[in-house]
Amino acid sequence: MSDTASEIARLRAALAASEARAAVAESELAQARAVVSTSEAMIKHLKLEIAKLRRDHYGHSAERRDRLIDQMEMQLEELEAAATEDEIAAGKAKITAVAGFERRRPVRKPFPDHLPRDRVVIEAPTACACCGSDRIVKMGEDITETLEVIPRQWKVIQTVREKFTCRACEKISQPPAPFHPTPRGWAGPNLLAMVLFEKFGQHQPLNRQAERYAKEGVDLSLSTLADQVGACAAALAPIHALIRNHVLAAERLHGDDTTVPLLAKGGTQTARLWTYVRDDRPFGGGAPPAALFHFSRDREMAHPNRHLAGWQGVLQADAYGGYNDLYRGDRDPGPVTSALCWSHARRKFFELADIKENVRQKKPAHDISPVALEAVKKIDAIFDIERQINGLDIASRLDARHRLVRPLVEELHDWMRTEQGTMSKHNPVAKAIAYMFKKDRWGAFTLFLDDGRVCLTNNAAERALRGIALGRKSWLFAGSERGGDRAAFMYSLIVTAKMNDIDPQAWLADVLARLPNATASRVPELLPWNWQPAEQRCAA
Repeated sequence: MSDTASEIARLRAALAASEARAAVAESELAQARAVVSTSEAMIKHLKLEIAKLRRDHYGHSAERRDRLIDQMEMQLEELEAAATEDEIAAGKAKITAVAGFERRRPVRKPFPDHLPRDRVVIEAPTACACCGSDRIVKMGEDITETLEVIPRQWKVIQTVREKFTCRACEKISQPPAPFHPTPRGWAGPNLLAMVLFEKFGQHQPLNRQAERYAKEGVDLSLSTLADQVGACAAALAPIHALIRNHVLAAERLHGDDTTVPLLAKGGTQTARLWTYVRDDRPFGGGAPPAALFHFSRDREMAHPNRHLAGWQGVLQADAYGGYNDLYRGDRDPGPVTSALCWSHARRKFFELADIKENVRQKKPAHDISPVALEAVKKIDAIFDIERQINGLDIASRLDARHRLVRPLVEELHDWMRTEQGTMSKHNPVAKAIAYMFKKDRWGAFTLFLDDGRVCLTNNAAERALRGIALGRKSWLFAGSERGGDRAAFMYSLIVTAKMNDIDPQAWLADVLARLPNATASRVPELLPWNWQPAEQRCAA
Protein backbone atom coordinates (compact mmCIF):
# COMPACT_ATOMS: atom_id res chain seq x y z
CA MET A 1 0.00 0.00 0.00
CA SER A 2 2.80 2.36 0.92
CA ASP A 3 4.36 1.84 -2.51
CA THR A 4 1.03 2.66 -4.19
CA ALA A 5 0.55 5.81 -2.12
CA SER A 6 4.11 6.83 -2.88
CA GLU A 7 3.56 6.32 -6.60
CA ILE A 8 0.35 8.37 -6.52
CA ALA A 9 2.11 11.19 -4.70
CA ARG A 10 4.92 11.11 -7.22
CA LEU A 11 2.47 11.25 -10.13
CA ARG A 12 0.60 14.13 -8.53
CA ALA A 13 3.84 16.03 -8.08
CA ALA A 14 4.80 15.39 -11.70
CA LEU A 15 1.32 16.57 -12.85
CA ALA A 16 1.60 19.73 -10.76
CA ALA A 17 5.07 20.40 -12.16
CA SER A 18 3.77 19.83 -15.69
CA GLU A 19 0.87 22.21 -15.13
CA ALA A 20 3.27 24.83 -13.77
CA ARG A 21 5.50 24.45 -16.82
CA ALA A 22 2.46 24.73 -19.09
CA ALA A 23 1.36 27.90 -17.31
CA VAL A 24 4.85 29.37 -17.67
CA ALA A 25 4.89 28.40 -21.36
CA GLU A 26 1.48 30.00 -21.89
CA SER A 27 2.66 33.17 -20.18
CA GLU A 28 5.83 33.27 -22.24
CA LEU A 29 3.80 32.69 -25.43
CA ALA A 30 1.48 35.59 -24.55
CA GLN A 31 4.48 37.77 -23.83
CA ALA A 32 6.05 36.78 -27.15
CA ARG A 33 2.85 37.59 -29.01
CA ALA A 34 2.71 40.98 -27.36
CA VAL A 35 6.34 41.66 -28.26
CA VAL A 36 5.73 40.63 -31.88
CA SER A 37 2.59 42.77 -32.15
CA THR A 38 4.37 45.76 -30.67
CA SER A 39 7.33 45.27 -32.98
CA GLU A 40 5.06 45.05 -36.01
CA ALA A 41 3.31 48.24 -34.95
CA MET A 42 6.65 49.99 -34.47
CA ILE A 43 7.89 48.83 -37.88
CA LYS A 44 4.71 50.03 -39.55
CA HIS A 45 4.96 53.34 -37.68
CA LEU A 46 8.54 53.86 -38.85
CA LYS A 47 7.60 53.00 -42.44
CA LEU A 48 4.77 55.50 -42.24
CA GLU A 49 7.11 58.21 -40.94
CA ILE A 50 9.60 57.45 -43.72
CA ALA A 51 6.83 57.66 -46.33
CA LYS A 52 5.69 61.02 -44.96
CA LEU A 53 9.24 62.35 -44.91
CA ARG A 54 9.77 61.23 -48.49
CA ARG A 55 6.53 62.87 -49.52
CA ASP A 56 7.58 66.11 -47.80
CA HIS A 57 11.01 65.92 -49.44
CA TYR A 58 9.96 64.98 -52.95
CA GLY A 59 6.66 66.82 -53.14
CA HIS A 60 2.97 65.99 -52.93
CA SER A 61 2.06 65.67 -56.56
CA ALA A 62 1.56 61.91 -56.64
CA GLU A 63 -1.89 61.08 -55.29
CA ARG A 64 -0.81 57.43 -55.34
CA ARG A 65 1.64 58.21 -52.54
CA ASP A 66 -1.10 59.95 -50.53
CA ARG A 67 -3.37 56.93 -50.91
CA LEU A 68 -0.52 54.65 -49.84
CA ILE A 69 -0.02 56.70 -46.69
CA ASP A 70 -3.76 56.53 -45.95
CA GLN A 71 -3.62 52.74 -46.29
CA MET A 72 -0.56 52.54 -44.05
CA GLU A 73 -2.26 54.66 -41.41
CA MET A 74 -5.24 52.28 -41.43
CA GLN A 75 -2.88 49.32 -41.09
CA LEU A 76 -1.13 51.10 -38.25
CA GLU A 77 -4.45 51.54 -36.45
CA GLU A 78 -5.13 47.80 -36.70
CA LEU A 79 -1.63 46.88 -35.54
CA GLU A 80 -1.79 49.26 -32.59
CA ALA A 81 -5.16 47.78 -31.56
CA ALA A 82 -3.81 44.23 -31.90
CA ALA A 83 -0.72 45.14 -29.89
CA THR A 84 -2.89 46.48 -27.08
CA GLU A 85 -5.06 43.35 -27.07
CA ASP A 86 -1.99 41.10 -26.93
CA GLU A 87 -0.43 43.23 -24.20
CA ILE A 88 -3.56 42.93 -22.07
CA ALA A 89 -3.66 39.17 -22.71
CA ALA A 90 -0.01 38.93 -21.70
CA GLY A 91 -0.74 40.79 -18.47
CA LYS A 92 -3.57 38.38 -17.60
CA ALA A 93 -1.49 35.29 -18.38
CA LYS A 94 1.63 36.44 -16.53
CA ILE A 95 1.94 34.33 -13.36
CA THR A 96 5.70 34.10 -13.03
CA ALA A 97 8.72 36.27 -13.65
CA VAL A 98 9.72 36.23 -17.33
CA ALA A 99 11.73 38.55 -19.52
CA GLY A 100 9.50 41.60 -19.74
CA PHE A 101 9.17 44.35 -22.29
CA GLU A 102 8.09 47.96 -22.23
CA ARG A 103 5.86 49.18 -25.04
CA ARG A 104 6.41 52.78 -26.06
CA ARG A 105 3.05 54.50 -25.97
CA PRO A 106 2.15 57.80 -27.66
CA VAL A 107 2.42 60.79 -25.36
CA ARG A 108 -0.97 62.38 -24.83
CA LYS A 109 -1.08 66.15 -24.84
CA PRO A 110 -2.75 67.85 -21.85
CA PHE A 111 -6.41 68.64 -22.32
CA PRO A 112 -6.89 72.25 -23.49
CA ASP A 113 -7.41 74.82 -20.74
CA HIS A 114 -10.42 76.37 -22.49
CA LEU A 115 -12.53 73.22 -22.08
CA PRO A 116 -15.02 73.44 -19.20
CA ARG A 117 -14.35 71.17 -16.22
CA ASP A 118 -17.13 69.32 -14.39
CA ARG A 119 -15.86 68.48 -10.91
CA VAL A 120 -17.20 65.13 -9.70
CA VAL A 121 -16.16 64.53 -6.07
CA ILE A 122 -16.31 60.97 -4.81
CA GLU A 123 -17.95 60.82 -1.40
CA ALA A 124 -15.27 60.96 1.26
CA PRO A 125 -15.13 58.48 4.19
CA THR A 126 -16.51 59.66 7.53
CA ALA A 127 -14.25 57.47 9.61
CA CYS A 128 -10.75 56.03 9.48
CA ALA A 129 -10.66 52.81 7.53
CA CYS A 130 -8.01 51.47 9.92
CA CYS A 131 -9.19 52.25 13.47
CA GLY A 132 -12.70 53.58 12.90
CA SER A 133 -12.02 56.98 14.45
CA ASP A 134 -14.02 59.94 13.10
CA ARG A 135 -11.13 62.36 13.70
CA ILE A 136 -10.07 62.53 10.05
CA VAL A 137 -8.80 65.69 8.30
CA LYS A 138 -8.44 66.33 4.56
CA MET A 139 -4.77 66.52 3.58
CA GLY A 140 -5.07 66.82 -0.20
CA GLU A 141 -6.67 65.31 -3.26
CA ASP A 142 -5.82 63.45 -6.46
CA ILE A 143 -7.54 64.47 -9.70
CA THR A 144 -8.04 62.17 -12.68
CA GLU A 145 -9.16 63.93 -15.85
CA THR A 146 -11.32 62.11 -18.41
CA LEU A 147 -12.18 63.65 -21.76
CA GLU A 148 -15.86 63.39 -22.62
CA VAL A 149 -18.07 64.76 -25.39
CA ILE A 150 -21.61 66.14 -25.23
CA PRO A 151 -23.71 65.54 -28.37
CA ARG A 152 -24.34 68.62 -30.49
CA GLN A 153 -27.20 70.72 -29.16
CA TRP A 154 -29.72 72.37 -31.44
CA LYS A 155 -31.81 75.31 -30.30
CA VAL A 156 -34.36 77.74 -31.71
CA ILE A 157 -33.78 81.43 -31.06
CA GLN A 158 -37.00 83.41 -30.78
CA THR A 159 -36.59 87.09 -31.60
CA VAL A 160 -39.52 88.92 -30.04
CA ARG A 161 -40.59 92.37 -31.29
CA GLU A 162 -43.15 93.82 -28.96
CA LYS A 163 -45.87 96.09 -30.28
CA PHE A 164 -46.99 99.22 -28.47
CA THR A 165 -49.92 101.50 -29.11
CA CYS A 166 -50.18 105.14 -28.16
CA ARG A 167 -53.30 105.99 -26.16
CA ALA A 168 -53.04 109.60 -27.30
CA CYS A 169 -52.80 109.14 -31.08
CA GLU A 170 -53.45 105.38 -31.32
CA LYS A 171 -50.35 104.89 -33.49
CA ILE A 172 -48.72 101.43 -33.24
CA SER A 173 -44.96 101.31 -32.65
CA GLN A 174 -42.70 98.27 -33.06
CA PRO A 175 -38.91 97.81 -33.36
CA PRO A 176 -37.74 96.95 -36.90
CA ALA A 177 -37.08 93.33 -37.75
CA PRO A 178 -33.41 92.35 -37.53
CA PHE A 179 -31.44 91.63 -40.68
CA HIS A 180 -30.64 87.98 -41.41
CA PRO A 181 -27.65 86.59 -43.30
CA THR A 182 -29.97 85.21 -46.00
CA PRO A 183 -33.30 86.46 -47.38
CA ARG A 184 -35.27 83.53 -45.95
CA GLY A 185 -33.75 83.99 -42.55
CA TRP A 186 -34.68 80.82 -40.71
CA ALA A 187 -31.06 79.68 -40.23
CA GLY A 188 -28.57 81.32 -37.90
CA PRO A 189 -25.03 82.28 -39.02
CA ASN A 190 -23.39 79.45 -37.08
CA LEU A 191 -25.62 76.86 -38.71
CA LEU A 192 -25.01 78.34 -42.16
CA ALA A 193 -21.26 78.42 -41.60
CA MET A 194 -21.31 74.78 -40.47
CA VAL A 195 -23.22 73.68 -43.57
CA LEU A 196 -20.90 75.63 -45.89
CA PHE A 197 -17.67 74.48 -44.27
CA GLU A 198 -18.72 70.83 -44.09
CA LYS A 199 -19.74 70.87 -47.75
CA PHE A 200 -16.77 72.74 -49.19
CA GLY A 201 -14.13 72.45 -46.46
CA GLN A 202 -14.78 68.94 -45.16
CA HIS A 203 -16.17 67.56 -48.46
CA GLN A 204 -19.47 66.34 -46.99
CA PRO A 205 -22.30 66.55 -49.57
CA LEU A 206 -25.59 68.06 -48.44
CA ASN A 207 -27.44 64.73 -48.61
CA ARG A 208 -25.07 63.22 -46.04
CA GLN A 209 -25.41 66.28 -43.84
CA ALA A 210 -29.21 66.06 -44.04
CA GLU A 211 -29.10 62.39 -43.01
CA ARG A 212 -26.93 63.20 -40.01
CA TYR A 213 -29.12 66.11 -38.91
CA ALA A 214 -32.22 63.90 -39.17
CA LYS A 215 -30.62 61.38 -36.79
CA GLU A 216 -30.10 64.26 -34.37
CA GLY A 217 -33.79 65.08 -34.50
CA VAL A 218 -33.71 68.01 -36.94
CA ASP A 219 -35.30 67.33 -40.31
CA LEU A 220 -33.71 69.57 -42.95
CA SER A 221 -34.28 68.46 -46.53
CA LEU A 222 -31.61 68.49 -49.20
CA SER A 223 -33.45 71.20 -51.14
CA THR A 224 -33.76 73.35 -48.01
CA LEU A 225 -30.02 73.16 -47.36
CA ALA A 226 -29.21 73.78 -51.02
CA ASP A 227 -31.42 76.87 -50.95
CA GLN A 228 -29.40 78.29 -48.07
CA VAL A 229 -26.07 77.48 -49.74
CA GLY A 230 -27.11 79.51 -52.78
CA ALA A 231 -28.32 82.36 -50.56
CA CYS A 232 -25.02 82.38 -48.64
CA ALA A 233 -23.05 82.55 -51.89
CA ALA A 234 -25.01 85.65 -52.85
CA ALA A 235 -24.51 87.18 -49.40
CA LEU A 236 -20.75 86.56 -49.44
CA ALA A 237 -20.23 88.03 -52.92
CA PRO A 238 -18.72 91.31 -51.59
CA ILE A 239 -16.04 89.36 -49.68
CA HIS A 240 -15.23 87.26 -52.75
CA ALA A 241 -14.95 90.38 -54.90
CA LEU A 242 -12.40 91.92 -52.52
CA ILE A 243 -10.35 88.71 -52.45
CA ARG A 244 -10.42 88.57 -56.25
CA ASN A 245 -9.22 92.16 -56.53
CA HIS A 246 -6.48 91.49 -53.98
CA VAL A 247 -5.21 88.43 -55.85
CA LEU A 248 -5.20 90.17 -59.24
CA ALA A 249 -3.34 93.15 -57.79
CA ALA A 250 -0.27 90.95 -57.31
CA GLU A 251 2.81 91.34 -59.49
CA ARG A 252 3.44 87.58 -59.30
CA LEU A 253 0.92 84.72 -59.18
CA HIS A 254 1.04 80.95 -58.90
CA GLY A 255 -1.32 79.16 -61.31
CA ASP A 256 -2.44 75.55 -61.60
CA ASP A 257 -5.50 73.41 -62.30
CA THR A 258 -6.88 69.98 -61.47
CA THR A 259 -9.57 67.68 -62.80
CA VAL A 260 -13.13 67.61 -61.46
CA PRO A 261 -15.74 65.12 -62.72
CA LEU A 262 -18.81 66.97 -64.00
CA LEU A 263 -22.16 65.18 -64.20
CA ALA A 264 -23.28 64.76 -67.82
CA LYS A 265 -25.64 62.57 -69.80
CA GLY A 266 -24.70 58.93 -69.43
CA GLY A 267 -21.91 59.60 -66.92
CA THR A 268 -19.42 62.34 -66.21
CA GLN A 269 -17.04 64.49 -68.20
CA THR A 270 -13.69 65.86 -67.07
CA ALA A 271 -14.02 69.47 -66.01
CA ARG A 272 -11.40 71.71 -64.39
CA LEU A 273 -10.86 73.77 -61.27
CA TRP A 274 -8.24 76.51 -61.70
CA THR A 275 -6.48 78.39 -58.96
CA TYR A 276 -4.39 81.55 -58.89
CA VAL A 277 -2.52 82.13 -55.65
CA ARG A 278 -0.97 85.29 -54.32
CA ASP A 279 1.70 84.47 -51.75
CA ASP A 280 4.43 87.07 -51.20
CA ARG A 281 5.78 85.51 -47.99
CA PRO A 282 8.70 83.67 -49.66
CA PHE A 283 10.32 87.02 -50.59
CA GLY A 284 9.31 88.84 -47.42
CA GLY A 285 6.39 90.66 -49.01
CA GLY A 286 3.87 92.26 -46.71
CA ALA A 287 0.72 91.46 -48.68
CA PRO A 288 -1.46 88.75 -47.10
CA PRO A 289 -1.80 85.47 -49.02
CA ALA A 290 -4.99 84.66 -50.90
CA ALA A 291 -6.32 82.20 -53.49
CA LEU A 292 -8.79 82.66 -56.33
CA PHE A 293 -10.55 79.66 -57.90
CA HIS A 294 -12.40 79.25 -61.20
CA PHE A 295 -14.37 76.38 -62.73
CA SER A 296 -14.60 75.40 -66.39
CA ARG A 297 -16.09 72.52 -68.37
CA ASP A 298 -12.80 71.83 -70.15
CA ARG A 299 -9.13 72.86 -70.27
CA GLU A 300 -9.19 75.12 -73.29
CA MET A 301 -6.82 78.05 -73.65
CA ALA A 302 -9.67 80.54 -73.47
CA HIS A 303 -10.12 80.01 -69.75
CA PRO A 304 -6.74 81.32 -68.49
CA ASN A 305 -7.13 84.23 -70.92
CA ARG A 306 -10.49 85.06 -69.35
CA HIS A 307 -9.32 84.54 -65.77
CA LEU A 308 -6.31 86.85 -66.15
CA ALA A 309 -7.75 89.35 -68.62
CA GLY A 310 -6.17 92.73 -67.93
CA TRP A 311 -3.55 91.29 -65.57
CA GLN A 312 0.19 91.56 -66.20
CA GLY A 313 3.02 90.16 -64.13
CA VAL A 314 4.95 86.95 -63.49
CA LEU A 315 2.94 83.71 -63.66
CA GLN A 316 4.48 80.68 -61.99
CA ALA A 317 2.94 77.57 -63.51
CA ASP A 318 3.73 74.31 -65.25
CA ALA A 319 4.49 74.11 -68.96
CA TYR A 320 0.84 73.65 -69.98
CA GLY A 321 0.35 75.14 -73.45
CA GLY A 322 -2.96 76.73 -72.45
CA TYR A 323 -1.06 79.60 -70.86
CA ASN A 324 0.86 80.41 -74.07
CA ASP A 325 -1.53 83.14 -75.20
CA LEU A 326 -0.73 85.03 -72.02
CA TYR A 327 2.95 85.18 -73.02
CA ARG A 328 2.39 86.70 -76.49
CA GLY A 329 4.16 90.00 -77.10
CA ASP A 330 1.08 91.59 -78.69
CA ARG A 331 -1.17 90.77 -75.73
CA ASP A 332 -3.20 93.63 -74.26
CA PRO A 333 -2.19 95.15 -71.82
CA GLY A 334 1.14 93.37 -72.28
CA PRO A 335 2.71 89.93 -72.11
CA VAL A 336 2.74 87.89 -68.94
CA THR A 337 6.20 86.66 -67.90
CA SER A 338 6.50 82.88 -67.55
CA ALA A 339 8.29 81.27 -64.61
CA LEU A 340 8.32 77.48 -64.77
CA CYS A 341 8.29 75.03 -61.87
CA TRP A 342 11.38 73.03 -60.95
CA SER A 343 9.29 70.50 -59.03
CA HIS A 344 7.61 69.46 -62.28
CA ALA A 345 11.00 69.11 -63.98
CA ARG A 346 12.51 67.19 -61.07
CA ARG A 347 9.51 64.84 -60.96
CA LYS A 348 10.24 63.52 -64.44
CA PHE A 349 13.77 62.52 -63.37
CA PHE A 350 12.63 61.21 -60.02
CA GLU A 351 10.16 58.80 -61.62
CA LEU A 352 13.08 57.23 -63.49
CA ALA A 353 15.13 56.97 -60.30
CA ASP A 354 12.39 55.82 -57.88
CA ILE A 355 13.72 52.59 -56.40
CA LYS A 356 10.58 52.04 -54.31
CA GLU A 357 8.32 52.25 -57.35
CA ASN A 358 10.43 49.68 -59.17
CA VAL A 359 10.04 47.32 -56.24
CA ARG A 360 6.27 47.89 -56.21
CA GLN A 361 6.12 46.99 -59.90
CA LYS A 362 8.27 43.92 -59.19
CA LYS A 363 11.18 45.33 -61.12
CA PRO A 364 14.75 44.92 -59.86
CA ALA A 365 15.54 47.57 -57.27
CA HIS A 366 18.75 48.37 -59.10
CA ASP A 367 16.93 48.85 -62.42
CA ILE A 368 16.99 52.64 -62.33
CA SER A 369 18.61 55.27 -64.50
CA PRO A 370 21.94 56.47 -63.05
CA VAL A 371 21.69 59.63 -65.16
CA ALA A 372 18.23 60.38 -63.76
CA LEU A 373 19.48 59.73 -60.23
CA GLU A 374 22.39 62.10 -60.76
CA ALA A 375 19.99 64.75 -62.12
CA VAL A 376 17.83 64.42 -59.00
CA LYS A 377 20.91 64.90 -56.79
CA LYS A 378 22.00 68.00 -58.67
CA ILE A 379 18.50 69.53 -58.55
CA ASP A 380 18.19 68.67 -54.85
CA ALA A 381 21.34 70.69 -54.15
CA ILE A 382 19.56 73.73 -55.62
CA PHE A 383 16.46 73.02 -53.54
CA ASP A 384 18.55 72.82 -50.36
CA ILE A 385 19.84 76.36 -50.84
CA GLU A 386 16.40 77.70 -51.75
CA ARG A 387 14.94 76.36 -48.50
CA GLN A 388 17.52 78.33 -46.54
CA ILE A 389 16.68 81.66 -48.20
CA ASN A 390 12.90 81.22 -48.12
CA GLY A 391 11.34 84.26 -46.45
CA LEU A 392 14.29 86.60 -46.97
CA ASP A 393 13.86 89.93 -48.73
CA ILE A 394 14.33 90.25 -52.49
CA ALA A 395 17.87 91.64 -52.32
CA SER A 396 19.10 88.91 -49.96
CA ARG A 397 17.56 86.18 -52.09
CA LEU A 398 19.16 87.56 -55.26
CA ASP A 399 22.56 87.83 -53.59
CA ALA A 400 22.42 84.21 -52.37
CA ARG A 401 21.24 82.99 -55.75
CA HIS A 402 24.01 84.77 -57.63
CA ARG A 403 26.67 83.43 -55.29
CA LEU A 404 25.41 79.92 -54.55
CA VAL A 405 22.68 78.85 -56.95
CA ARG A 406 23.74 80.23 -60.33
CA PRO A 407 26.95 78.11 -60.49
CA LEU A 408 24.90 74.97 -59.73
CA VAL A 409 22.31 75.83 -62.38
CA GLU A 410 24.97 76.50 -65.03
CA GLU A 411 26.73 73.26 -64.17
CA LEU A 412 23.41 71.37 -64.41
CA HIS A 413 22.71 72.96 -67.80
CA ASP A 414 26.06 71.94 -69.25
CA TRP A 415 25.85 68.45 -67.78
CA MET A 416 22.35 67.84 -69.18
CA ARG A 417 23.38 69.08 -72.62
CA THR A 418 26.32 66.68 -72.61
CA GLU A 419 24.19 63.73 -71.48
CA GLN A 420 21.46 64.60 -73.99
CA GLY A 421 23.97 64.41 -76.82
CA THR A 422 24.77 60.78 -75.97
CA MET A 423 21.15 59.54 -75.93
CA SER A 424 18.43 58.73 -78.39
CA LYS A 425 15.63 61.27 -78.36
CA HIS A 426 13.28 58.41 -77.44
CA ASN A 427 15.21 57.68 -74.25
CA PRO A 428 13.00 58.55 -71.22
CA VAL A 429 15.84 60.52 -69.62
CA ALA A 430 16.37 62.43 -72.85
CA LYS A 431 12.68 63.32 -72.81
CA ALA A 432 12.98 64.56 -69.24
CA ILE A 433 15.90 66.76 -70.27
CA ALA A 434 14.06 67.97 -73.38
CA TYR A 435 11.17 69.06 -71.14
CA MET A 436 13.45 71.73 -69.67
CA PHE A 437 15.06 72.78 -72.97
CA LYS A 438 12.02 72.76 -75.26
CA LYS A 439 11.52 76.10 -77.06
CA ASP A 440 12.35 78.95 -74.67
CA ARG A 441 11.67 77.06 -71.48
CA TRP A 442 15.18 77.30 -70.02
CA GLY A 443 14.80 81.06 -69.69
CA ALA A 444 11.51 80.55 -67.82
CA PHE A 445 13.13 77.92 -65.60
CA THR A 446 16.01 80.26 -64.70
CA LEU A 447 13.99 83.46 -64.28
CA PHE A 448 14.26 83.05 -60.51
CA LEU A 449 18.00 83.78 -60.74
CA ASP A 450 17.29 87.36 -61.81
CA ASP A 451 14.03 88.04 -59.98
CA GLY A 452 13.98 87.65 -56.22
CA ARG A 453 10.18 87.49 -56.16
CA VAL A 454 10.08 84.27 -58.16
CA CYS A 455 10.01 80.93 -56.32
CA LEU A 456 11.76 77.80 -57.46
CA THR A 457 8.51 75.83 -57.54
CA ASN A 458 4.79 76.21 -58.04
CA ASN A 459 4.03 74.38 -54.81
CA ALA A 460 1.87 77.23 -53.46
CA ALA A 461 -0.74 76.54 -56.14
CA GLU A 462 -0.49 72.78 -55.66
CA ARG A 463 -1.08 73.20 -51.92
CA ALA A 464 -4.19 75.26 -52.65
CA LEU A 465 -5.55 72.44 -54.84
CA ARG A 466 -4.70 69.64 -52.43
CA GLY A 467 -8.12 69.63 -50.79
CA ILE A 468 -9.81 69.17 -54.18
CA ALA A 469 -8.19 65.76 -54.60
CA LEU A 470 -9.54 64.71 -51.20
CA GLY A 471 -12.96 66.12 -52.03
CA ARG A 472 -13.27 64.09 -55.23
CA LYS A 473 -13.40 60.92 -53.12
CA SER A 474 -16.37 62.26 -51.14
CA TRP A 475 -18.61 64.23 -53.49
CA LEU A 476 -17.55 62.23 -56.59
CA PHE A 477 -18.62 64.87 -59.14
CA ALA A 478 -19.93 68.39 -59.62
CA GLY A 479 -23.66 68.30 -60.29
CA SER A 480 -23.69 71.14 -62.82
CA GLU A 481 -21.61 73.99 -64.19
CA ARG A 482 -23.32 76.37 -61.77
CA GLY A 483 -22.42 73.99 -58.97
CA GLY A 484 -18.80 74.01 -60.09
CA ASP A 485 -18.78 77.82 -60.15
CA ARG A 486 -20.25 77.89 -56.65
CA ALA A 487 -17.64 75.42 -55.42
CA ALA A 488 -14.86 77.60 -56.88
CA PHE A 489 -16.44 80.61 -55.17
CA MET A 490 -16.45 78.93 -51.75
CA TYR A 491 -13.00 77.42 -52.18
CA SER A 492 -11.67 80.95 -52.73
CA LEU A 493 -13.02 81.98 -49.33
CA ILE A 494 -12.11 78.86 -47.36
CA VAL A 495 -8.60 78.37 -48.76
CA THR A 496 -7.80 82.07 -48.28
CA ALA A 497 -8.89 81.84 -44.64
CA LYS A 498 -6.68 78.78 -44.12
CA MET A 499 -3.71 80.51 -45.75
CA ASN A 500 -4.08 83.30 -43.17
CA ASP A 501 -4.26 80.80 -40.27
CA ILE A 502 -7.94 81.58 -39.66
CA ASP A 503 -10.55 78.98 -38.71
CA PRO A 504 -12.78 79.08 -41.82
CA GLN A 505 -15.97 78.03 -40.03
CA ALA A 506 -15.63 80.58 -37.22
CA TRP A 507 -14.77 83.28 -39.76
CA LEU A 508 -17.72 82.45 -42.02
CA ALA A 509 -20.13 82.47 -39.06
CA ASP A 510 -18.95 85.90 -37.92
CA VAL A 511 -18.95 87.35 -41.44
CA LEU A 512 -22.47 86.09 -42.15
CA ALA A 513 -23.65 87.60 -38.86
CA ARG A 514 -22.04 91.01 -39.48
CA LEU A 515 -22.45 91.47 -43.23
CA PRO A 516 -26.16 92.43 -43.21
CA ASN A 517 -25.42 95.47 -41.03
CA ALA A 518 -22.02 96.36 -42.50
CA THR A 519 -21.59 99.42 -44.71
CA ALA A 520 -19.50 99.15 -47.87
CA SER A 521 -16.60 100.94 -46.17
CA ARG A 522 -16.56 98.39 -43.32
CA VAL A 523 -16.64 95.25 -45.48
CA PRO A 524 -12.79 95.12 -45.83
CA GLU A 525 -12.62 94.65 -42.05
CA LEU A 526 -14.20 91.22 -42.60
CA LEU A 527 -11.44 89.92 -44.91
CA PRO A 528 -9.51 87.03 -43.33
CA TRP A 529 -6.30 89.02 -42.85
CA ASN A 530 -8.17 91.90 -41.17
CA TRP A 531 -10.69 89.84 -39.22
CA GLN A 532 -10.68 89.52 -35.44
CA PRO A 533 -12.82 87.10 -33.41
CA ALA A 534 -15.53 88.63 -31.25
CA GLU A 535 -13.61 88.14 -28.01
CA GLN A 536 -10.62 90.06 -29.40
CA ARG A 537 -12.85 92.89 -30.61
CA CYS A 538 -14.46 93.15 -27.19
CA ALA A 539 -11.07 93.18 -25.45
CA ALA A 540 -9.89 95.98 -27.73
